[in-house]
Amino acid sequence: MLTRGARARGPASLRGSLASPTYAVRAPLASWLASEAEKLDARFGAECRLLDIGCGQLPYASLFAGHVSEYVGLDFVDNPRAQLRGPAEALPVPDASFDVVLCTQVLEHCDDPARVVSELRRVTRPGGLVLASTHGVQVYHPSPVDHWRWTHTGLELLFRRNADWSGCSVAAGAGTTACVGMVVNLYLDLLAKRLRLRPLALPLIAAINRAAERLDAANPRLRSLEPGALIANFHIRADA
Repeated sequence: MLTRGARARGPASLRGSLASPTYAVRAPLASWLASEAEKLDARFGAECRLLDIGCGQLPYASLFAGHVSEYVGLDFVDNPRAQLRGPAEALPVPDASFDVVLCTQVLEHCDDPARVVSELRRVTRPGGLVLASTHGVQVYHPSPVDHWRWTHTGLELLFRRNADWSGCSVAAGAGTTACVGMVVNLYLDLLAKRLRLRPLALPLIAAINRAAERLDAANPRLRSLEPGALIANFHIRADA
């Protein structure tokens, strides 16, 4: 359990290397969470309890340090870094017990995403906040299972149908060019590994990520959720 007091690191260490095939997911997600963490002091004051569902190695705990009074990790497998163990469909915590709930890159691995959304709302106190993310486009990656992909309208429907929110928004983590670059890089990385030439592929992966990021930044339409959009990852913000 992490408590308020430690200084939060910036998102740079969490954005991942430009040479990572999944940079288009990791970098925007870290930046978004860092931005949301900065807003918590004004909203919740000194006492703010946060639950991280599917916490893994708590990669985002440093972003929230200094902004929350308590950071509780929950995982569905044995994890020495997690304080709680249980499925996202049946969270082992009381109703309305957390101010902020994180659920990053978890929904695609759940058997019942609708039930998960209901649980997210149940454990969030009135006036609290849920920050979630999940894939629009991604290769099959069982961990241990991999069931779902979404559009932004599908995610809005999933959240609004299965819980009562005062507000819910879904945004693209990155744009279409970044998504196309990610898919190219994932298969480039796979080929390089099989040929045992991965070190030679890393500069090319980095160059593709850099170019895609710049193209998306230069053209707002590439980042918009209009017909033809191809989005690697979505960020969901739901107010209880």
